[in-house]
Order: sequence, then structure tokens, then C-alpha cells
Amino acid sequence: MTARLPAADWTQRADLAALVAALGVDTMRWVGGAVRDTLLGHPVKDIDAATTLTPDEVIAACSAASLRTVPTGIDHGTVTVVLPGGPVEVTTLRHDVSTDGRRATVAFASDWRDDAARRDFTINALYAHPVTLAIDDYFGGLEDLQAGRVRFIGDARQRIREDHLRILRYFRFQARFGSAIDAEADAACADLAATLKGLSRERVAMELLALLALPDPVATLQRMDSLGVLAMVLPEATLTTMPALVAAEAACGIAPAPLRRMAALLPADPPLVDKVAARLKLSTAQRKHLATLASRASGDVRALAYRHGIEAARDLALLGGTDPAPLADWTVPELPLKGGEIVQRGVGAGPQVARVLRAVEARWVAEGFPPRPRVEALLAEELDSSR
Repeated sequence: MTARLPAADWTQRADLAALVAALGVDTMRWVGGAVRDTLLGHPVKDIDAATTLTPDEVIAACSAASLRTVPTGIDHGTVTVVLPGGPVEVTTLRHDVSTDGRRATVAFASDWRDDAARRDFTINALYAHPVTLAIDDYFGGLEDLQAGRVRFIGDARQRIREDHLRILRYFRFQARFGSAIDAEADAACADLAATLKGLSRERVAMELLALLALPDPVATLQRMDSLGVLAMVLPEATLTTMPALVAAEAACGIAPAPLRRMAALLPADPPLVDKVAARLKLSTAQRKHLATLASRASGDVRALAYRHGIEAARDLALLGGTDPAPLADWTVPELPLKGGEIVQRGVGAGPQVARVLRAVEARWVAEGFPPRPRVEALLAEELDSSR
């Protein structure tokens, strides 16, 4: 019996029907994550299509149907079609001509199986007919999906040699979909772990953060550690505090945050953490946030929020094993006192004003941000003591 994709909201979109009409029902299939996630009953984010048409033919067909296209990856056969319900990446069938572990040279193909054979995992090589929703499964992906097994297509070592990033993708997909361990894939990842050193740090960081964003990556990280994979991409990492952090997030009903989890993997050493962030080519904002978390600052959670912001305070609380609940529905207040008011009280402009302002602010924060009358009293006390 032919397997079929269950009806989902995205399969009934009018704009996708317009795309199918433009390209031709027999020249395209839905493929990849949208098919896989629909079969699992998961929300679908991105929609991809494979086609026997060349990129030029895709652009021409869409233009004739008044559908806007963007040649986002045209050298590799990908055209993005901009639709009201969201963009769709349409990629011409391909087969690999040569690979070096970081990038591939491809040629266009006309055989659906050839296109499936160059994909990474069986569960990502499922093709759905755009009208009948019948599924073409060339390598046992449906069975693997049902078993919760992430399996490379063909020889695992060969797939990894084609693109070393597939090691990290394997563990990310294992954390998301896997319940059964594929011994061949594990062994291949362990044997070829050193190839990860040849990848760009941006690609490594992207995969690490995507893994850390999943609900519970602890077991997968432990396997990466035992197989020698984690040390190749994050040699500073230790897993001692990660289980407690994931448990605390769940207990507090707080969504995973990949930078918070990365901070849990790294030592409480801001200069070292900043070097790691720089090595991974993280953004300036990400580097600053990680360095703040590496300080492991503790104390009243609202005081932390005043100094570092709500997000950092919440993360610091979770990392430190304290309750971030006082931050719920709370807005960081602004000190109701300006330097000009201190000058008006007879303090000469300059360092003395700043000293008094800092002293009042410190007491105001320590007392839990009392209202303006108390701030005025604190100011009076500081001025009296300074005299």
C-alpha cells in the first residue's frame, strides 16, 4: 500500500497550489523537513520542493504565473519563490560530481533516486507528490522514522567524507528524532571526528547552537563526549552542570536558550569564554552575553536584572540554581534621580556628584527599588554623610 502524506494546513495553501500549477504537477515533489515533520505530526516551518526543471525554467515558469523568485542558491540549483504564505525553496534534482568535505560540486539530474542518494539521512529523503501526496521512499526512511532511527543514506563514512558537518547534523537529528541508536553511524562519527577541525567555525557554531536549542540534548551531548566528537568542536566543554540546567528550565517552564546552555558547558571564566566565542565567530551581542553568564554573578535576581538585563539575570539564576520567578511580568525600573538634582543640593559638578549618585543607586537597588520619597531620603543621608 502506498504511503501518503496526511493532510496538513500547508498542503492546502492556495499559494502553494499556484506554485504547483506554475511548475507542473509531474515535475515537482515536496521534500525534506516539511514531509518528515508532517508525518511525525510536528509543526512545519520551512517548505522545500525538488524539481526536474532547471533553475532557468523554474524562474521562467514562475514569472509567467506572476510569482516572484529570488536566485538564492542558483549555482547549486536553488531558486526561492516568494509566496504570500512564506517562501519556498525550489531546487533542481542534483547528483554530486565531487566533494572535499566542506563543499560539493553538483550537476543537475533528472532521476529522483539520484537526488535522494546525495541527501544525508533516510528520513530527509522522502518525496511527496504535490497533489496525490503519495510518498516516494527510496532508502527506507519511513521505517526509520517510525523506529526513531537516524540513519545515513548508504555508507555512513562516505556520507561524512562528502560533508564533515554531517557529523554534527547527525547528532542534532538524533537529539530531535532519535530513540534508537545506529551503531554504524556512531562508529563513523567517532572515526572521522577529527575532520570537523577543517570546517569553518561559523558552520560549527550554527550546528552547536541548533543542537543546544532542542528540548533536552543532554543524552546526545554525553554520547558526543564519549565518542570524542564534542572535544573536536568545543574542547573546553564539561557536562557536569548541563543536566541540572535542563531540569531547572523544565521545572520553571522556561524555554531552552542555546547561549544559556553553551554557558553551562563552558567554565566560569569570562576571558576564556570570550576567546571561545571569538573562535566560533559569534556576534558581538552573543559574546557579551556569554561573558556575562561566565561571571556567574549571584544575588537578588532583580538586582541582577537591573545590572545586566532581564535575559541575563534569568540565565544567571538558572545557571546558579536559584528561582527566576521574581522576574516574571517585572520591568526593570529607572533610578528616579538625576545628577542635576544633586548639583542643585549644593554638590559641585564633577566626581563627587557621580560618587553620591552611585551610592544612592546601590542602596536603592539593595532595598528593592523603593519609590521616589525613599530615594530622596537616601540622597539626604548620603549628602549628610559626605559633609
